[in-house]
Amino acid sequence: MAEEMTEDIETETETITETVRKLAQLVAEHGLSELIVEEAGVTLIVKASAAVPAGPVPAAMPGSVTVPAHPHLLTQAQSPAYSETPVLTPPKPKSTAIALESPMVGVFYRSASPDDPPFVSVGDFVKVGQPIGLIEAMKVYSEVPSEVSGRVTEMPVESGKLVQQGQPLIFVEPQQYP
Repeated sequence: MAEEMTEDIETETETITETVRKLAQLVAEHGLSELIVEEAGVTLIVKASAAVPAGPVPAAMPGSVTVPAHPHLLTQAQSPAYSETPVLTPPKPKSTAIALESPMVGVFYRSASPDDPPFVSVGDFVKVGQPIGLIEAMKVYSEVPSEVSGRVTEMPVESGKLVQQGQPLIFVEPQQYP
């Protein structure tokens, strides 16, 4: 019984090796950079090596396997990038909102203290120069003023989070003061 299992494994290994060899030859002959084959829940990706010239695959020595491309055997669970479910990103509506960006690296706070209400919230109207938050850098708190007047449409940064210079803190749809 053990001999039969060993023979089955050897036969299966030879079949897989031959399949990989043929796929690698296709990649080389057609000058492909990558070939992806999915079957029975297994994804096989064969990528061309930059050092291998396009053309026929040289003959291998008996008992050895020469593969000029790099084969990768992955199950679908291991390969989410090649999922059968397409990832569709809905188009974002055209917006004229202006991003008010962080002037420095630091921790952004939406209010002066945890007990105080936020300087601005989504839907609020802001005026030029009105504080929209605080940034703490090296134990110094700096107010971040609004650069435009308008309605706050989005606040992608949570209070107490580290921000980078140039990172959008809020988005304001420019409008005249009502």
